[in-house]
Amino acid sequence: MFSEVKTTCPYCGVGCGVLAQMDEEGGVTIVADPEHPSNFGRLCSKGAALGDTLSMEGRLLYPEVEGNTQSWDTALNTVAYRFQEIIKEHGPDSVAFYVSGQLLTEDYYVANKLMKGFIGSANIDTNSRLCMSSVVAAQKRAFGADTVPCSYEDLERAKLIILTGSNTAWCHPVLFQRIKKAKQNNPDMMVVVIDPRHTASCDIADIHLAIKPGTDHVLFNGLLVHLNNAKEKNELFVENYTEGLNETLQMAESYASTTEEVANLCNLELEAIEKFYRLFARTERVVTVFSQGINQWSYGTDRVNSIINCHLFTGRIGRPGMGPFSFTGQPNAMGGREVGGLANQLAAHMAIDNEQHRELVKEFWKSPVIADKEGLKAVDLFDAMDSGKIKAVWIMASNPAVTMPDNNKVKRALEKCDFVVVSDCMRSTDTTRYANVLLPAQTWGERDGTVTNSERRITRQRAFLPSPGEARADWWIISEVAKRLGFPDSFSYGEPADIFKEHAFLSGYKNNGGRDFDISGLQDLSYTDYDDLEPMQWPITKDKPAGTERLFSDGRFYTKSKKAQFISVINHTPASDLSSDYPLRLNTGRIRDQWHTMTRTGKSVRLSGHIYEPYVEIHPIDANKISLQDNELAEVSSALGKIVCRVNVSESQQQGSVFIPMHWNEQFANKALVDSLIAAVVDPFSGQPEYKATPVNVKPYQAHWYGFILSRRKLDVVNASYWARSRGQGLWRYEISGDEIPQDWAVCARSLLCQHADDVEWAEYHDSAVNRYRAARIENGRLESCIFIGPDFLLPERDWLLNLFKDDKLDDKDRISVLSGKPAGAQKDAGRAVCACFNVGINTLKETIAAQGLTTPEQVGELLKAGTNCGSCIPEIREIINQVVSK
Repeated sequence: MFSEVKTTCPYCGVGCGVLAQMDEEGGVTIVADPEHPSNFGRLCSKGAALGDTLSMEGRLLYPEVEGNTQSWDTALNTVAYRFQEIIKEHGPDSVAFYVSGQLLTEDYYVANKLMKGFIGSANIDTNSRLCMSSVVAAQKRAFGADTVPCSYEDLERAKLIILTGSNTAWCHPVLFQRIKKAKQNNPDMMVVVIDPRHTASCDIADIHLAIKPGTDHVLFNGLLVHLNNAKEKNELFVENYTEGLNETLQMAESYASTTEEVANLCNLELEAIEKFYRLFARTERVVTVFSQGINQWSYGTDRVNSIINCHLFTGRIGRPGMGPFSFTGQPNAMGGREVGGLANQLAAHMAIDNEQHRELVKEFWKSPVIADKEGLKAVDLFDAMDSGKIKAVWIMASNPAVTMPDNNKVKRALEKCDFVVVSDCMRSTDTTRYANVLLPAQTWGERDGTVTNSERRITRQRAFLPSPGEARADWWIISEVAKRLGFPDSFSYGEPADIFKEHAFLSGYKNNGGRDFDISGLQDLSYTDYDDLEPMQWPITKDKPAGTERLFSDGRFYTKSKKAQFISVINHTPASDLSSDYPLRLNTGRIRDQWHTMTRTGKSVRLSGHIYEPYVEIHPIDANKISLQDNELAEVSSALGKIVCRVNVSESQQQGSVFIPMHWNEQFANKALVDSLIAAVVDPFSGQPEYKATPVNVKPYQAHWYGFILSRRKLDVVNASYWARSRGQGLWRYEISGDEIPQDWAVCARSLLCQHADDVEWAEYHDSAVNRYRAARIENGRLESCIFIGPDFLLPERDWLLNLFKDDKLDDKDRISVLSGKPAGAQKDAGRAVCACFNVGINTLKETIAAQGLTTPEQVGELLKAGTNCGSCIPEIREIINQVVSK
């Protein structure tokens, strides 16, 4: 027997429904919710592994003040007193909140209300600034509001889907599977992928346009010109429901008047562009999907508008199977936008520069003040902290010491800041080390509230676990500080439903259809109704109690004229030019099985098996130019700093560019903070940083020795100039290298593996002539840890060694195999995991494919199950099949 709770996945903006099933012994199993309209029973590898991440290891459980455990009362009083003191001396703009798309809507609402309506500053910004703010700015320019017009159903109803600036297969896998299924069901559907890299999303592409980085706006402006020349304008829609076309066309024609010009600027084949343009022109039902590859540029807002312009010109918006569709990065970036969590917004999609909106919100909140100007956006906020203007900051559910551009400057700013408060569920992150006060927050499984996904669908996130230690809800923590600041009546919430109903009430307050965000149909929910709230899309009003599938179906927009606006887009180029010192263009982004800074996914063994080390992906021609070999270490540098990571030579990467994942930080590697290389250059409209275009140099990292460690204990790595750690089954895995060869490898190895333990069984092998060393620590006949050192990066396979840690006792053959570096007898090395769901390794796949003569991923799935759950690994399985067959 088990109980079951419906909730929502805490990762990306797809907003998948999951079921948490609790057995009588307290065990929790996480499965997909077959009824949730976002995923209909599908989960990606991260969602499928949620049950692996529920451990208490590393949790922040009690409030701390200056490193000492304190009561909640003491900690809250300290926060309130210090903020009051600083505000009194330096004014409300001397303090700031930095919040997160990981917060629930109720948490977000209370934080925004406190800062803008009661402290009186708009200095509250969010990590969503880093990923989605260019979409917000572009949609407000075009539509008059931050409105996503589409629904996921449009992906199934489209005849042409364009994926641009989105590796959907890895970053939004469940939506990718929906697109793939729709394509299987509708053979006429076409998919175009626009991406400099050949990503996993190309697995379903009919056309892949390997565009020059940063030129998507040129391609779409060229498309606009082509549509005009081909007489594809929707005359009725454009004439009656839009403005600004002539100026926009003139600008587009100034540099993208012919496909030849576009091909030259975008570095694409003329025939491929013409095929894409004809396809768009002749297909009525077109959905253009875009994400960070479009947004994260110093001209990201214009890039989004170049896409929207093409949909406005053809009238392909507000109808089934068509529209520009932003796939949101975080689980509640949308909810944060709804409550005004950005420094340039008020609550409920109202504008901070609109006096009527300011008075309306102040009146509704009965607040003593209201912020009357934009606050500091993320980059400006930390710059102001560095210069001493911001003297107190409260960081909630975010890790800016890792994710902000030029993060060495961000660390310096946090170090200099007079008073830093961090609310988090984890005790040790790159950011918590700077906190004067640490406040233990609930995390997924303990929290109760709502989130909004990429299609405007509000879904309940429900608690199914007790809160550990003294962890509390973020909304409760903020409200308690607000009370101590002198505002008890305005923050007297008893539970999340009270906040949600107030939020819903405000959305409809004096709205009269003039604002897009309206969920006033939910303002009178009972507590039971709130608990049982089903997923639905806003607007949700008394006239539309079941929600609204798509917007702009009536051709009515939220601009002053009620017409959509074409936006002229100039021919931008990246903020920084390449040079002889920095000749390659760096692109950063996500990988399949990790999330943000790995505080949750880094706990999972199966999510750590596919890619367990930071890497730089580089084209073979670029690698050859600098004598760089696959799988060795490389130093990547920019004008701001340098990092070290593993080399992945791949033809999937475009020549002249490199790719490095964003996830690794000082908890998992000592030299892999990729955002330390990124300059804090931002879009002038949105304030979003340019993460996709940093000039860098790559060269071999000249270490004197290389090695790896497997240990049941988490180690303090010493004597290594480079290390990266990841989870294994019941152990930690370390990849290491060093600049200096120790005088005595035995002493060095013991210092690593025998910390605080002298009386242990020790076995070792050392060939000093070639600088090869191996050692094992054995406890009660069981392998406790081992270390392998060699003169180069060509070291023994690791995965068969992992299996030895599962044994209760090593036999003589196993002991010999550890020191020889070769598996005993017939034992095989499965290799790194390709399928995270079923832990199927690359060597197992290659051997089975070759032995059985398999030619399709479906055949592989029948034999090994790989690819049969979330499907995220299918593109890689197909690539492995091609490699094996080609041999």
